[in-house]
Amino acid sequence: MLKVEVPASSVSRMGVSQPMSFGSGDLLGLLDSLLCPVALITSLLVIAMLQGDPLGPQYWILCILVFALTFPGQKTLQSSVGQLVINVVINWLWIMTLFLFAGYASNTIAEFPKTVLKTWLWAAPVAEIGISLLMRVAAPGVLRLQGPRQRAILVGINAQAMAFGRRLTASPLSHIELLGFVDSRSPQRLQYPDMQFLGTMEQLAALVHTQRVQLIYLSLPMSSQPRIMQALDALKDTTASIYFVPDMFVTDLIQGHACAVCDTAVIAVCETPFTGLDGLVKRASDIVFSTLILLLISPVLLGIAVAIKFSMHGPVLFKQRRYGLDGQEIVVYKFRSMRVSEDGATVVQARRSDARITPLGAFLRRTSLDELPQFFNVLQGRMSIVGPRPHAVAHNEFYRKQIKGYMVRHKVKPGITGWAQISGFRGETDTLDKMQGRIDCDLDYLRHWSLALDVKIIFRTILLVLHDRKAY
Repeated sequence: MLKVEVPASSVSRMGVSQPMSFGSGDLLGLLDSLLCPVALITSLLVIAMLQGDPLGPQYWILCILVFALTFPGQKTLQSSVGQLVINVVINWLWIMTLFLFAGYASNTIAEFPKTVLKTWLWAAPVAEIGISLLMRVAAPGVLRLQGPRQRAILVGINAQAMAFGRRLTASPLSHIELLGFVDSRSPQRLQYPDMQFLGTMEQLAALVHTQRVQLIYLSLPMSSQPRIMQALDALKDTTASIYFVPDMFVTDLIQGHACAVCDTAVIAVCETPFTGLDGLVKRASDIVFSTLILLLISPVLLGIAVAIKFSMHGPVLFKQRRYGLDGQEIVVYKFRSMRVSEDGATVVQARRSDARITPLGAFLRRTSLDELPQFFNVLQGRMSIVGPRPHAVAHNEFYRKQIKGYMVRHKVKPGITGWAQISGFRGETDTLDKMQGRIDCDLDYLRHWSLALDVKIIFRTILLVLHDRKAY
């Protein structure tokens, strides 16, 4: 069995560490993943019964849809109460948006009494938060129901093994008891005096038998194949479950996970977050949100187009080549804000008091109204609402040679807004350090993407546009 674990020190600019499971046979983890769908479905049925509405087929169909959309739910037991509330509210807003949009489009929303829907609108997230808080109180009892803690040994003593060991012992919800470490070296040669040294590799099988060990975590360098084979051979005569903790944290894992290719276990080191169902969710949210936004802002688009046409000669839209998904060139639309339309081998970034910017263009850039036509790019599938901002091709060719990992940001579609833009890296990147900061944020977004994060970025972008002075 192959599993990836990330050290506690692996914390991003987002302040989010990689999740850690509670352990094998994880009853608590299963209950945690059921909290969201159970709370939403139960609250709906209870409200309907209290309102005296018969539980007809429409309710059971809705319950099935809610369960399909929300299971497995987000893990909440290890998050703060504030983060729990934020995640629940954002997740519920997304579900209700889909439900109302589909309900009105198909006219099935008329099957439900308005009083039931209005009550469910606020009662569902309250119920989910309440059940999650109750689960925190009940968590120690649930852990006891799982029986005795599973006994574990870490094979290999190095920085990542020590970090992993500290996480196992520090987590109050871990159902794993770490007995100590095994290594081929003697204790005198090791640099970690605070660890519990159990014995050498030759003693591993005997330790598993005598200590009744159920879990073995191999934290050995991939270059040490003889030691890995020695450990695996020694463990063939045991019933312990074996996990491999790869020494890959010296690299910058992007969506690192274990998977199988032609029945061969492989580990993703750099991958897009938008594969499988996540890709469908991302594309569906882009289509829904961009369609609704374009319908709402269509008068604004028309007004800006007329104002540009009367204030300067030339086209209303500025089309520029940018790098899109997988580094392929795309054409991005913007309202024209400059007297020139640069899209050659050299493109000078806009600066404060730039003479090329018209008075109307300055207002459009400051308020980000010049970016509105990019919602058409989203509908075309060239861009996403949230993602790394696309740079001019000339800028890409320059910075890809200056910043390590620059092109990894193109593992996803570029966005109208992104994590970097709400983290202080909006506007001109006139130094290499500023561009490095933007790229670091973009890569953090790839590591930690979720639909809730996208919604959070959208709302923070709206607030930023109203107060930010970095755009010009």
